[in-house]
Amino acid sequence: MLREKYAQEIEAILSKYPAKRSAVLPLLYLVQREYGYCTEEGIQEVAEITGVSPTEVREVVGFYTLFYDHPIGRHLIQICDDLPCALRGADELVAHATRRLGVRPGETTPDGRFTLETVMCIGACHRAPAMQVDLEFVENVTPEVFDRIMEDLSRDGM
Repeated sequence: MLREKYAQEIEAILSKYPAKRSAVLPLLYLVQREYGYCTEEGIQEVAEITGVSPTEVREVVGFYTLFYDHPIGRHLIQICDDLPCALRGADELVAHATRRLGVRPGETTPDGRFTLETVMCIGACHRAPAMQVDLEFVENVTPEVFDRIMEDLSRDGM
């Protein structure tokens, strides 16, 4: 349970907000950091800590794209396919990533290492096509750049 393992961190989070319900987002980040995604148990615990219903907490998880209600890979690959990136090759990049990883957008590799997603605008239109790898921007992405990043991540031993 989070309350035992992270008692001090939870108290520090709660102390920042005049109303406990305002702490739902940072507590969900704690859940996701602990379990890799927002588990049902974690959602229940956040609801108990903040005094809101589990349904309200699930609504937050469903609304924000950085929260997951299912397991994702160790590395999250998000390729922007919005218009500016599409005009500069995002469709080809997604096709290349799909071939390279052996999964379609929205899927995770069988070994659990990589989750591939397409996302709308990540705010790097000036250097399209762009992607995020574990939430770090990579701009002017070519298939060769993608392959190099995947090779580096594959070597990291994780």
